[in-house]
Amino acid sequence: MSPRHGGLRIGIAGAGMGGLAAGIALTLAGHRVTLCDRFEAPRPLGSGLVLQPVGQRVLSYLGCLTAARALGAPVQVLHGVEARTGAGTLNVRYDRAGAGLHGLGMHRASLFHVLHERLVSLGVTVLPSAEVTGREGQSLVLADGRRLGPFDLLVDALGAHSPLTPLRSRILPYGALWTTLRWPATDLPDDRLTQRYVAAHRMVGVLPIGRMPDDPQPLAAFFWSLRGGDYADWQAQGLIPWKTEILSIWPALSPFLAQITDPAQMVFARYAHGTIYRPHGDRIVHLGDAFHRASPQLGQGANMALLDALALARALDQAGPEDAPALYAKIRRGHVAVFQTASRFLTPQYQSDSRAVAWFRDRIVAPLGRVPPMPRVMAAIAAGLIVPPLGGEPYHHGRPVPPVWAMDEGEGGW
Repeated sequence: MSPRHGGLRIGIAGAGMGGLAAGIALTLAGHRVTLCDRFEAPRPLGSGLVLQPVGQRVLSYLGCLTAARALGAPVQVLHGVEARTGAGTLNVRYDRAGAGLHGLGMHRASLFHVLHERLVSLGVTVLPSAEVTGREGQSLVLADGRRLGPFDLLVDALGAHSPLTPLRSRILPYGALWTTLRWPATDLPDDRLTQRYVAAHRMVGVLPIGRMPDDPQPLAAFFWSLRGGDYADWQAQGLIPWKTEILSIWPALSPFLAQITDPAQMVFARYAHGTIYRPHGDRIVHLGDAFHRASPQLGQGANMALLDALALARALDQAGPEDAPALYAKIRRGHVAVFQTASRFLTPQYQSDSRAVAWFRDRIVAPLGRVPPMPRVMAAIAAGLIVPPLGGEPYHHGRPVPPVWAMDEGEGGW
């Protein structure tokens, strides 16, 4: 997409995945972007993620896909087994949704690096040590009393704890302990997300996440499902009882567990659900976790933020700063609603105390998932393609454009 002369002055609060992607997309669209972040140097939080096919398409638009693939690990299959019964609970192959489709396991720091490098190459202004605490008209208010702006449009990419969003989400009973490990010598396949369950109250998994920019060693994201109220007890008990339980569920994890020698290596993340129907206000839009939050069961978090960023750029290509926020909401509404609903349906099947729900998952949902056309449907859900991601905006400068999920591989170009 070639930049238009002039463009809008846009202030983006937050340099996470959504903020960086928005900065790139809006700059490519010809707008003048100022991006601020509370850290002295922008940095990512968290361990691993799966960049779904739809997210990879957005990276292609942004000119980042080749760099991301150089650091990520292809994920061909999502696979899970009930540890006690051996029931095949989860078996999703991406290529059932389309030839050549696959996920891309990445460390958050690697994806952040790719987006940040692209942003810097475009000459975008990034202001560090700028913690946003609110807004005053079209200016961002910082913790040190400074005002940034005024801007023609404000973008809230501050995440789950944004002071700018009206979203109030519901904290879920379960979260997960996460860490990043070296991928060891193991018989576990390195092209899939692999999980083991005990009913729905225990879940342990391993995801290949490629490598860091400065290290060729392949990495794994290791996670363990845990009730929020049990975290303090887990810390007090130490690692031995925990490791013993995991090995009783899945002995093959021994070379992974050997790398965990201190409880401080494990970071506990609480999950939440929530969506705002109107993710915009007077010349402000909310994207990413400031717009919608869900548990990571569908692996869509970063992908949804990338899609939000692209949708905003497309909305501004069609309308001015007064009307574009509402168009942005329309573009994303259907896709967000479908995946938020799917997440609410699936999360209790993998993270709850209900044995009935686990029975339903293994005896009803899993067998149905093996009956055509369900393998293709489940793959399309995992890929982020079950409904058009940008279904409300079919035109660019008045001309029809191919949908983002149908574009040819390759960098750049709108």
